Amino acid sequence: MSASPSPPHTFRWKRLVVGVAIISVLALTHAAATALSGDGVTVYWFAFWLLGVPVNMLPLFVSFTWGTRRRSGPTQTLLTTLAVAAFFGGIGGVGACYLMRHHPQLLPPPPRAPTYLGHAGFGVVFGVLMCAIWALAFIYPFALEDARLRALEAEKLKLEAEKLRSSAELARLRTQLEPHFILNTLNAIAGLTTQEPQEARRLIGCLGDLLRDVLHDADEMQTLGDEIAWLRRYAEILEARHAGSLRFRWELARGTHDVLLPRLLLQPLVENAVKHGALRRKGGGQVRIQATLTKPDKGAPRLVCTVEDNGPGMAATPPRAGAFGIRSVRRRIELKYTDGTLRIDSSPEGTRTVLDLPCTTAGEPMMIMTAGEAAR
Repeated sequence: MSASPSPPHTFRWKRLVVGVAIISVLALTHAAATALSGDGVTVYWFAFWLLGVPVNMLPLFVSFTWGTRRRSGPTQTLLTTLAVAAFFGGIGGVGACYLMRHHPQLLPPPPRAPTYLGHAGFGVVFGVLMCAIWALAFIYPFALEDARLRALEAEKLKLEAEKLRSSAELARLRTQLEPHFILNTLNAIAGLTTQEPQEARRLIGCLGDLLRDVLHDADEMQTLGDEIAWLRRYAEILEARHAGSLRFRWELARGTHDVLLPRLLLQPLVENAVKHGALRRKGGGQVRIQATLTKPDKGAPRLVCTVEDNGPGMAATPPRAGAFGIRSVRRRIELKYTDGTLRIDSSPEGTRTVLDLPCTTAGEPMMIMTAGEAAR
């Protein structure tokens, strides 16, 4: 997070101090150079600078502040400031000439007799010089501050756009998952329509209840308790379809029910364990769903969900092009979490899929990664 900008009045007075400091340094430098050169007019030049600084700086300050409050453009503000600088510089030059001619005890004159026209012209040039220093001390920092704020606003808009794209991709992945789940579940029930039509009708009713829950709530996140309740009814359909060949075990640690996770995140993992693991074991297989909370030595608690089967294991070959479930889970984790992981360990004794996520409960803020962060 970047620091918030300083209050406008504080920023203006800081620039005023900087401007006066720069001009004072120039005045002292000029007076010192004149003294070293032996011209003998050090007092004259120092007094001229001392008089010219307030005569020019205060009108410039008022002019610039007035222009910024009226939200004048940079060109208009610059031209107005130049005109004010030239006008008051000329007046200052004429005033200095008057003092030197009529009150030499206040302002000693130079060796040559001063003229009003010459000092007026010099005052105009002096005023323009003050305006240049003003631009250095005031307009340039103001432009830098304005550019910084514009860059922050542009970065904010960019991040918001990337978050919207990430949210849209999450929604697309979920909409792809729902028909995928419906098709596979209907295929599981289809085998019972001729052998056990009554059981098939019951399972179709159960499928209708599952779909109603999926379509009723459009929230991306839900508690693990709701996810497990939904998965139990899904498992009931699969156990009825593969009676005697498939069993489920549920091991949920205390405190895990209120943890949030993306809706239907575990369903592809369970389906994968059934289809490619438990159902391929001779004599029947088992799928174990486990959820625990872990507390690292340093850091917040984490939710660890394990889906394990006792099938023959997965082949050590890349997933086929049409495989969707595991890829969708990985991508949803990448988009939703900065430090979520999905690990798959397979052996001839079975396959274990471990989902490790930050522990976020209802009511806590949930961050969505931008597309650029997810790509890294």
